Amino acid sequence: MPALPLHEAGKYVAGAYVVFVALILIYVGIMAVKLSRIERELEELNELADSRGEEPREREPEREPEPVA
Repeated sequence: MPALPLHEAGKYVAGAYVVFVALILIYVGIMAVKLSRIERELEELNELADSRGEEPREREPEREPEPVA
């Protein structure tokens, strides 16, 4: 026998789904705000690097590992 009759439990199941979807939307909103902040900071860093007049450095060639004796 279920804890609640099926005709009464439906509203609680629907409520749980509504809460779950609301939490997902809040999470996605927080991630969007963080992403836009990171993009803005990255643009500022790129502008700062450009204003310094430094050219991007070339990657150093990888060295071969030294043999272990």
